[in-house]
Amino acid sequence: MSQVKYTEDNIRSLDWKEHIRLRPGMYIGKLGDGSAQDDGIYVLIKEILDNSIDEYVMGHGRELILEVKEGEVYIRDYGRGIPLGKVIDCVSKINTGGKYDSKAFKKSVGLNGVGTKAVNALSDAFSVQSIREGKSKTAEFSKGILVSETKIIKSKEQAGTITIFKPDRSIFKNYRFRSEYIEDQLWNYAYLNAGLRLKFNGKTLYSKDGLLDLLKNKTNPEAIRYPIIHLKGDDIEVAMTHGHQYGEEYYSFVNGQYTTQGGTHLSAFREAIVKTIRDHYGKSYDARDIQTSIIAAISVRVEEPVFESQTKTKLGSQNVSPGGATMRSFVVDFLKKELDNFLHRNQEAAKELQKRIQQSERERKEIAGVKKLANERAKKANLHNKKLRDCRIHLNDKKNDGTLDTTIFITEGDSASGSITKARDVQTQAVFSLRGKPLNCYNMTKKIVYQNEEFNLLQHALNIEDGIDGLRYNKVVIATDADVDGMHIRLLLLTFFLQFFPDLVKHGHLYILETPLFRVRDKKQTFYCYSETEKTEASKKLRGKPEITRFKGLGEISPNEFEDFIGDSIKLEPVYLAKNTDIDEILSYYMGKNTPERQRFIIDNLKVELLDVDGEDVEPQTEVSSEEMEAPEELVMS
Repeated sequence: MSQVKYTEDNIRSLDWKEHIRLRPGMYIGKLGDGSAQDDGIYVLIKEILDNSIDEYVMGHGRELILEVKEGEVYIRDYGRGIPLGKVIDCVSKINTGGKYDSKAFKKSVGLNGVGTKAVNALSDAFSVQSIREGKSKTAEFSKGILVSETKIIKSKEQAGTITIFKPDRSIFKNYRFRSEYIEDQLWNYAYLNAGLRLKFNGKTLYSKDGLLDLLKNKTNPEAIRYPIIHLKGDDIEVAMTHGHQYGEEYYSFVNGQYTTQGGTHLSAFREAIVKTIRDHYGKSYDARDIQTSIIAAISVRVEEPVFESQTKTKLGSQNVSPGGATMRSFVVDFLKKELDNFLHRNQEAAKELQKRIQQSERERKEIAGVKKLANERAKKANLHNKKLRDCRIHLNDKKNDGTLDTTIFITEGDSASGSITKARDVQTQAVFSLRGKPLNCYNMTKKIVYQNEEFNLLQHALNIEDGIDGLRYNKVVIATDADVDGMHIRLLLLTFFLQFFPDLVKHGHLYILETPLFRVRDKKQTFYCYSETEKTEASKKLRGKPEITRFKGLGEISPNEFEDFIGDSIKLEPVYLAKNTDIDEILSYYMGKNTPERQRFIIDNLKVELLDVDGEDVEPQTEVSSEEMEAPEELVMS
């Protein structure tokens, strides 16, 4: 084997912008295309917003404007403005900023002087304007390189900072901003900074009661067991209730940062709830029975927070301040006093909370025997060899630094799973093969998950039996055929996840794979089309009569072609739940017993145009038979 030469010529020193562009994952996590809430383009927005929010926290400016149009982001705050002589340094000189002075930014999020520079280096165009004390200065960059700057001039505009940037498409390939994700991001800022007005593309977001407003917007009043408990103290705020759903749902924040992966503060919170409730009722309830169906939010402010990555999604700090109380004792002591006092003062809420715990206890004991047998069956089924073609890297692996997306495709049938298996990236993409149509599990208890072999094996493959903390994949992708049967299977799987694992959906892990309907090609070019419109446009681009293939199922797509659809150019549609979504109401409408409302909707919207053999239009069929009326599952997919 030839020896690779290793000399002084192999040693390189990169400047700040070269390093960021070469290793963007170290600064903003995974890149993505905007289909996931934690994709890099949203981190870019967050890095700029964090600076503006810190100004508000320090008492400067009560309004923030964000506009996103055609891939360009405009952010305007009304803080003090960057000191004019340091405008360029603050956005282009690494480890430069005003947050090293703990007196000025005691409990800030952005402490490393990196965030804004990363946005600058990863943008095709980046400009910053500071207005301060009646004067202004502007600097423009491209990929981190200074293009132009103005002299300091007089200005009558209100003080603050204006930042405009456009992500570099050579790094963020095929990216698209999703307004619903940005709005969610802004609502979190509003909840954590009561009184701040945020204007997004002309819409104003505002919160008066902080985390209480957050839970009100995340829940339906009819879907919770007791009114939301809202507790506030010095540097800590908590809101919590219990619902009827399975699983646990938490929203945790540190210094205004949404810690999607939790951390020491969330671990302390979960422990504190269990300890306080046990002490209050004088019962040694199982922790699982207390935590099941909880919906809660916690926000803490700490000095010099230590996060486990630059993207700040998980808190690692063990103390609330250097040399101060531990995070555990801080949170436990607060809950032990405030939550206990609340339950003593609100007897009705205390009774409903206890009933919910006792209900969870009964359900857990009811399925205990079934669960044991199901787990044994899962082992005998040799899950990881037959049903699951696993990948080598998973979401919570130590070797995954958070920059790698891990994906599992849930497919129907052996042919489709075989094609995807041959085409996938074995490092990060897994395949789970369904056998036949899943059960319609709407309105069933979790016992059915263990009794039904397909569901039981699926939850074990995902490792979500005890909640999504152990989830093995960032993205759970439903990959079914684009026909009626495929759509039906998709709906049945959606019902399964929404019924038993709603937090998987709410935390943005569930997706639908978009696969092409047509292949249009001649001897020189090939186009894959996802709609009739795209097929028509592709046909016009090719000379002569092109060959048009209609893909009826995923199994008809060759592994070589699948490489295009599940690689860099993969098209995923996230399953997104808007705020105040009532999951039970949705499932009841689509998957419950047939209702007059659904019948009317189908009759009003059913317009089937058929073509006869001569290509002439036939009158639209608008009548629905009584048999169809009695087949709600199939009818939904019509």
